[in-house]
Amino acid sequence: MAGPGKMLLDAFSPLLEFIAPLAPGEIFPYFFTMEMFQRALLSALLVTIVAGILGTYLLIQNLALIGDGLAHVSFGGVALAIVLGASSPLWYALFLSVIASILIYEMQSREILTGDASIAIFLTGMLAFGLVILRLCGGGITTDIEGYLFGNLLLIDEASLDFITIMFVFSSCILLILRNVLLATAIDPISAQIQGIPVRTIGLLFSITTAAVVVSMVQVVGALLVTALLVTPAATAKLVANSFRSCLIWAQIFGFISVILGLYFSAELDTGSGAMIALVAALIFAVVAVCTTTIKQLLNSDDNL
Repeated sequence: MAGPGKMLLDAFSPLLEFIAPLAPGEIFPYFFTMEMFQRALLSALLVTIVAGILGTYLLIQNLALIGDGLAHVSFGGVALAIVLGASSPLWYALFLSVIASILIYEMQSREILTGDASIAIFLTGMLAFGLVILRLCGGGITTDIEGYLFGNLLLIDEASLDFITIMFVFSSCILLILRNVLLATAIDPISAQIQGIPVRTIGLLFSITTAAVVVSMVQVVGALLVTALLVTPAATAKLVANSFRSCLIWAQIFGFISVILGLYFSAELDTGSGAMIALVAALIFAVVAVCTTTIKQLLNSDDNL
């Protein structure tokens, strides 16, 4: 029986093949015609959708670095799974990331450590743990390991696509159902608690959702580059948006542009997909930041005349 990822791919394959003649380049059109490349493209698009939504909420709560921290934790889980000979490393990564996200939230809410400090401890500790056990028991940094570190869309098989699809559905449902209370708790948690909103439960559920999204991104952009797709499009959107809803929309637009251009240039220039997506996202942010700053300065100068 086909998994959820395969079923979704079969549903979208006709649309991708219809777009294929319009795709530029020599290699890039294969992302719309060959199943291996279609899996990669579909995975990247699913991750981009939920990352744009989650990243916007993270920016409001000043938790931009939590994605980076959990991504490093997930690498430790992947390394442990590989050493143990597990067939599904991402599930190990999810387990450890969920535990880490809960501990980070608890230490922050109980004022044991600040959010940045707890994130930094897990980030460095779990990355070091993964590198050490790989060196001692797993044969060191192989090509597959580099794929988890820096992202390699072409290593996404049917099992990985199933995992990404499941995490996409779970995360999207949680963020959709809790959208209003998440915004309320992000802006003013004390007021939200007074109104009867279970702030602690919402916070824990949001932390688990963040872990699920981050782990689903690891094969797309890599554990070391997750922030590029989780935060950068949302930060770019914040420069041009005039409301929370428009910020969500712009985050999707900038995220899709980053992924499509990143895949195009990585395919045509034979570079890593994760690194190119991250680079394109950063360049888009730089261009938008310069343009918005220039426009504001021109408007201010006109007002002073």
